[in-house]
Order: sequence, then C-alpha cells, then structure tokens
Amino acid sequence: MAAREYTVAIAGATGVVGGTVRAILEERDFPVRDLRLLASARSAGRRLTFKGTDVEVGELAPGAFDGVDLVFFAAGGSVSTEYAPQAVAAGATVIDKSSVFRMDPGVPLVVPEVNADRLTSNSGIIATPNCSTIQMVVALKPIYDAAGIERVVVSTYQAVSGSGQGGIAALDAQARQWAAGGPVEQAFYPHQIAFNLLPHIDSFLPSGATKEEQKMVDETVKIFDDPDLKVTATCVRVPVFGAHSEAVNVQTRSKLSAAEARELLAATPGIVVVDDPAELRYPMPLPAEGTDPVYVGRIREDVTIPNGLDLWVVSDNLRKGAALNAVQIAEELVGRGLLQAARA
Repeated sequence: MAAREYTVAIAGATGVVGGTVRAILEERDFPVRDLRLLASARSAGRRLTFKGTDVEVGELAPGAFDGVDLVFFAAGGSVSTEYAPQAVAAGATVIDKSSVFRMDPGVPLVVPEVNADRLTSNSGIIATPNCSTIQMVVALKPIYDAAGIERVVVSTYQAVSGSGQGGIAALDAQARQWAAGGPVEQAFYPHQIAFNLLPHIDSFLPSGATKEEQKMVDETVKIFDDPDLKVTATCVRVPVFGAHSEAVNVQTRSKLSAAEARELLAATPGIVVVDDPAELRYPMPLPAEGTDPVYVGRIREDVTIPNGLDLWVVSDNLRKGAALNAVQIAEELVGRGLLQAARA
C-alpha cells in the first residue's frame, strides 16, 4: 500500500519563517503531494523552489484552503485570526506559529519532545510556542521529569532574526555604516541594535514586563500543565543575526546534581550537551545557526538556593524555535494517525 501523502499549504510563505518551513519540509522529506504557497497580494506571483520544482505563490484569500489537509501559519497574529478558522472550516489541520491561540484552553500548545500527547485532543488548531520558550522547555523537560521544578529564572539573548527580515536588515545596515565610519541610521528598532542591547522585546505591559517575557511565563506553565511552576523572564534583543541564547536558573523540587543533570540532558533526543570549560567548549549562537538541536552547556549547581542549577541554552530560533517545531508537530500527527488526507 502506498504511503499517504498530503496537500500542504504555508501561509506567509515568503517570510523568514515560512521559507524555513518550506526548506525543512524538503529536508525531512515530509509526505507532500501538493504544496501551496500563500502570501499577501503584493507577493503573489513570485516563484519559489520546492524539491526542484518552481511553485507559484498564491494570494492568501477566501477559498485558498479548499482541498488542503495541513496548513502552516507563519504570517502573524492578524492573519491567523482571520484565516486559521477558515482553514479548519475547509477541513484542514492548522499549525500556527503566532501567539493568537497559544493560551486558548481548547488549543494544545505543543513542543513534541515535551508534550506530544496533547495532540490527541486537538480540534483543528495546534499552537506552537514562542521561540524562546521552545528551546527552554526542551532543556527543562528531562530535569522536570527527574526532580520536578519549583522555579525558573531566565534571561534571554535573542537574535534579530526573531524580528523577521526587518531586524536582519537593520543590523546588517547599521554594522556596515559603523564599519565605514559614517553615521549609524536608527531603523526598525526603537534604538540602534548594532553593538547595543535592547532589554525590550514586544510591547510593555502595565506590570513592567514585556509581552515576550509574559509569553515565556504563561506558555511554560501551560506546556508543563503545572500551575505551581514559577517562572520569571527578562528578554533582551542582541546584535546577533541568528540563534537565541538563554541563561536559565532552575530550582528543582528534589536534589539533582550538575553531573546528574548533565547525564540526563545528554541522553535526551533533540539536545546536544556542549560543556567542557577546560577546553573552552560551550554553546554559542554562531555555530548553532542553521542547525536543529537545542545546545546546553555551563551546567553547574547554584549553591545560593536549595536544589539550584544553572544552564546556558542556545538554539536556532528560526529552526527549532519556529519552523522545525511546527514540522515536528506535523510528523507527530502523521505518526499518530491524526492527520487525514482530503484525497486518497
């Protein structure tokens, strides 16, 4: 019997994340029968390559999902709000990268290495978490399972690619202007990003936290389904093109030594431990860019609190932090028999 194949659409196909979804579908040989690339009217008509074939970008509009089995949404919250319900009504399963559905109690928020079992209860829409949340919870999962987690304090160092093409272009232009000795033009971000740090990702809330920081808190609690888990975050944009880094301080519920944590992490699929200070080996964003794992290093005990651990976590935010996580969800749906093909 021939393997089942699917009609797949990518909404936001011309963006950074949409393009990475397309690349990863090809790299991992996802069973695509037909690929529909969808974008705004101004991008319609462009041609992009998939498995050696040029595919024309169509306009994201009513009727675009007829006959589609699976849709990856990578086009922002307003697009997901308008079109994801239309896709579901047309019979498709939606995997959404925006924040719109993440905290909806009826929508599973999934990182396959952490809570793939939640997929069995989906009603057509599956949310994928914030990029910074994804890499952190992958690293926390083996620790949580072994010793429980009381509290997490995380500081992020997030690459400009997390802001899309505008962030990448701003850093590139400002670095070139600085190197040429001319004035550095402020663009895209509220302050210069080249050779600077911005402790400001997304808008500020009345609490003083940013939306990005609150997302990490709320999403982590939902993913672990643990309302007693305490999380606090400070999110910082840094002048790095790709891959987010995080300093994660963990207080476990029972004692777990650094050696035990290192062994657990090294044995976990999707994690690569890089932790040899004597040889100056630790995770860094530059070598992580373009790769799939979550890298963990600087694993050590925090003796200032009971059951404390410190971790340094690095991962490519466009791959595991966005597109790869979405494709892995799709693979889980196929493997569990939860994705039905509209046509035989």
